[in-house]
Amino acid sequence: MVEPKYRRVILKLSGEALAGEKGFGVDGETVDAIAAQVKEISNLGVEVAIVVGGGNFWRGRSSEGMDRTTADYMGMLATVINALALQDALEGIDISTRVQTAIEMRQIAEPYIRRKAVRHLEKSRIVIFAAGTGNPYFSTDTTAALRAAEIEAEVILLAKKVDGVYDSDPNINPNAKKFDELSYIEVLNKGLGVMDSTATSLCMDNQIPIVVFGLNEPANIKRVVLGEKIGTFVKED
Repeated sequence: MVEPKYRRVILKLSGEALAGEKGFGVDGETVDAIAAQVKEISNLGVEVAIVVGGGNFWRGRSSEGMDRTTADYMGMLATVINALALQDALEGIDISTRVQTAIEMRQIAEPYIRRKAVRHLEKSRIVIFAAGTGNPYFSTDTTAALRAAEIEAEVILLAKKVDGVYDSDPNINPNAKKFDELSYIEVLNKGLGVMDSTATSLCMDNQIPIVVFGLNEPANIKRVVLGEKIGTFVKED
């Protein structure tokens, strides 16, 4: 059996990734397909924590006229909906899963406790971090970077609808250039849409590499975990 390159990972899923082709809400088939990929890497002995966004239900920054703090808290609640859907899909295929939220809602999830999260991972449970950091003005990208540092994850797997990082939007510009490797500083200086600047800086400060890849291929998560060079690798100079 091929040995995985990483033993503990953070998988960052956008809310839009869970919506599939529908573009809004949760698409059952898409969530089941992601759950199947997570099961595959878990069966390889990889400890998997997941941070999920909420853009398939609510995007705080696009809420014109609304108080920013209120809008951000609404977005945090959207991530909890996605986390519960993902948990249900994983447990449907016999993968033990725990949802931990940064805002306490004990009837449906555990509160985020770092030591407890690490213990779950050591017992081969999937841990899903929901409700962002629990604070407004911080994105789920920043949550992924923060949780990766806290649980000492070896890498952040940034699963997107595009297959890597480009110098411009490949959906608009057919001549957009894809990067195979980037440094954190290049991402910040070029203003590339990998993660927001807070998240990128946090990864740089804690030397956490990021792999940006597309979810369009059903085996991509496993391919990245096994060390195959797909997507874009972001690291130190």
